Parts: sequence; C-alpha cells; structure tokens
Amino acid sequence: MKGILGRKIGMTQVFAKNGKLTPVTVIAVEPNFVSQIKTVETDGYNAIQLAAFDKREKLSNKPEQGHLKKANVTPKRFVKEIRNVDVSAYTLGQELKADIFTAGEMVDVSGISKGKGFQGVIKRHNQSRGPMGHGSQYHRGVGSLGTMLPMHVLKGKKLPGHMGHKLITVQNLEIVEIDLDNNIILVKGNVPGPKKSLVIIKSAVKHDGKVNAQDELVTYITEEPVVEETTEVAEEVTEPETEAEVETTEEVKEETKAEETTEESSQE
Repeated sequence: MKGILGRKIGMTQVFAKNGKLTPVTVIAVEPNFVSQIKTVETDGYNAIQLAAFDKREKLSNKPEQGHLKKANVTPKRFVKEIRNVDVSAYTLGQELKADIFTAGEMVDVSGISKGKGFQGVIKRHNQSRGPMGHGSQYHRGVGSLGTMLPMHVLKGKKLPGHMGHKLITVQNLEIVEIDLDNNIILVKGNVPGPKKSLVIIKSAVKHDGKVNAQDELVTYITEEPVVEETTEVAEEVTEPETEAEVETTEEVKEETKAEETTEESSQE
C-alpha cells in the first residue's frame, strides 16, 4: 500500500496514437513530506502521515508548527495519514513525488464530494413527484411517512436533508500518464470533489500492484523551427562619377568621332 496527497485541477481528454480518446482527471501533486511515522508498538497500527501544499506561517497554530518542526517541514495546508503501509520504507521528513506511481497502475481516489445544501426527496433520493394538476395539491411532497402501527417515523426513512459533502472513494481507476515536469498525474475517469479540492491517491485495494499496458499518447509539443543562416550577396554599388572623370570620357568620345570622320574622308 502506498499513497500521496494531491489537488484536483479539472478534467480534460487525451488521445492515443491509435485514435482512442480517454477522459482524464488532472491532479496536481506537489512534493509530499512524511511528517510522522506510526507503528504498532507506539500507536497500535502502522501508518505514515503526509503533509502537502504550503501555507503561510501566520495561518498555522503553535501545536501544528511544533509537530511539523520535528520532521523539519514547513507549515502545510493538508495533513493526512495512510494506513497499512510498510513503515520501514519511509523516514521522517522524506519527500515523496508523483513518481511513486507508474503509468497504467490501478489506484483508489478519495475526496469530499460537492456539497448541494438542503435538498428534497426528489433530488436527494430520486423519488417521483405527484400529479401536477391544480387540484391534486401534492407535487413534490415527501408522501406517506410510515404505517399506523408504530405511530412514529421509522429510522432510515428517506427524507429531505443535507446532500453531498461526503467522503467518497472511487475504486479501480487507472493512471494514464505522469508528468514529473509539471507535477501532474492524469487519472482515467472522474474523481469526487470540486476543483482545487484535496484528493488522496492510494494503491487499489482490489488490484494492488496491477499495472495495465498503456497506449502511446499523442503529444502536441512542437520543436522550435531551425532558422538556417543565409549568406546575403552584397550587390556592388557603383559610386557616382566625379566631374574630372566625366570630362575625360567626353574627350575620349570626341577623339573617336574625329578618327571616324578622317577615315571616311580618306576612303572617298
């Protein structure tokens, strides 16, 4: 058994190179620290306590600061323990990252579901409504509360009340990909809880150690284009002629004309 604390970011989808689309939940996993190790001799059971996600020191009370200082850990927002682990493989203050899991491994994810406030029996227990005609005077009521014999409402009767905000565990989810650069784990399927809520990822109880083969995912990270160095050929720029050069060229032209006229006259 192993586990780590994370934060639900949201849902997206990834594509494999064979064309398969997989909906995934993005879980941010910052470095976790082992803040306490519990053993059978000292506490009656084996467990490790993990602390994750920094918070300001002024928001942490003195007992919490003193407890985490024993492991040389700064104040953390979430402190949870994971039972039935091999405590001999951990040390106090040890840092855990997302690489404790591998792609294709089966896990159980626990989180607090979204709270929906005080709800009626139709939404809370999926019961049917009454006739909607104006004369029925019964639309979304609870209905009969029990028999006449006990003369009281039996325990366990489905009634209106607080809905949601409960610890829910979804079992046998598959890890699709682990991004160590961004501290992100992609889990196949949905995970309980709203965005930015705490989730606990643990090894699957029913399939501990099972790793499925993974399809190669499509990545859209493109390399920067290589700009080839081109050598520009500088055009020869002819400088304008000076006045002296212009005069010499005119003299040469006149001499050539004179020579041509003399040749013509001699031929005649």
